[in-house]
Amino acid sequence: MLYWLALRLVSWYSGFNVFSYLTFRAILAMGSSLVISLLVGPGMIKRLSRYQIGQVVRDDGPQSHLPKAGTPTMGGALILVTTLVSTLLWAQLGSRQIWLVLAVTFAFGLIGFLDDYLKLVVRNARGLPARWKYLLQSIFGLAIAAVLYYTASVPAERTLYLPFIKSFAEPLPAAVFITIAYLMTVGMSNAVNLTDGLDGLAIMPAALVSAALGIFAYASGNAVFAHYLEIPMIPGAGELLIFCSALSGAGLGFLWFNAYPAQVFMGDVGALAIGAALGVIAVMVRQELVALVMGGVFVLETASVILQVASFKLTGRRIFRMAPLHHHFELKGWAEPKVIVRFWIISLILVLAGLATLKLR
Repeated sequence: MLYWLALRLVSWYSGFNVFSYLTFRAILAMGSSLVISLLVGPGMIKRLSRYQIGQVVRDDGPQSHLPKAGTPTMGGALILVTTLVSTLLWAQLGSRQIWLVLAVTFAFGLIGFLDDYLKLVVRNARGLPARWKYLLQSIFGLAIAAVLYYTASVPAERTLYLPFIKSFAEPLPAAVFITIAYLMTVGMSNAVNLTDGLDGLAIMPAALVSAALGIFAYASGNAVFAHYLEIPMIPGAGELLIFCSALSGAGLGFLWFNAYPAQVFMGDVGALAIGAALGVIAVMVRQELVALVMGGVFVLETASVILQVASFKLTGRRIFRMAPLHHHFELKGWAEPKVIVRFWIISLILVLAGLATLKLR
């Protein structure tokens, strides 16, 4: 909106041309989402507390989590709203990519909201049954995958690229592309949700991965940078930098209240939406494998659950003291802040490794 207004004011004052720069608008998007989060957050937490929308803590988990019962949750709505507002303020609203990623984010956010609402407001301990949750995720995941394939404007948008191998470019049939896009969107959505088990554990890696994907989007949308870095040139992808910056700023603003000891939890409404957004952006900029590296913490958390379940069903033994992985380290005696910060450090290293693939080809 403000971007649109600035373009029309250029004829009055040439200084408004600065808004045509993606990097400048990205800074404004991150700053505005951060400020809005800090301003709106306290009121939202009070309202959630007033309506007694508090966290339910499992009694079979780490005993240190029992005092967290009743802490306001569904705070992920703050992330979604601030991301939406900042994106609409600073993005080019004619961008197909912007509207697609917003649609995916809020579709998965709706699934998370239904689950949280049933558990926390209706007091249905099961929440949204797993089969219905997965069905809705599958419908939205397949829908966005099909839209991305059939609305692609250039062949590069439907081609598989591998990091470190600059000569590899394999055009994908519709079925293969849609399968990959579906798995990235739904898989990342659930992976972030599984990671969201400690104060601030999921949101910091998500903000880091979002910022890094924004860099990939900016480079992919710029013909000069894409040619120099030998990455696919995706027309219009640069505008995704605005969304990624807004999401990172909103995440940092949420972390202000979610840092240990948390005043509010994200809930499924935030975790499912953020994960889906990261997954679909990775598909849009054709960096699925790099995204899995940068989001390695999410991948490890998911893998720990899969391995734990498979091992127990096949052998009757557990590999970890408790899954997801962060609970294993808690039960080993690591203090919660130590688990969180160490996972953050690992995430930062993995994000830097992912960014290094821009040059190492």
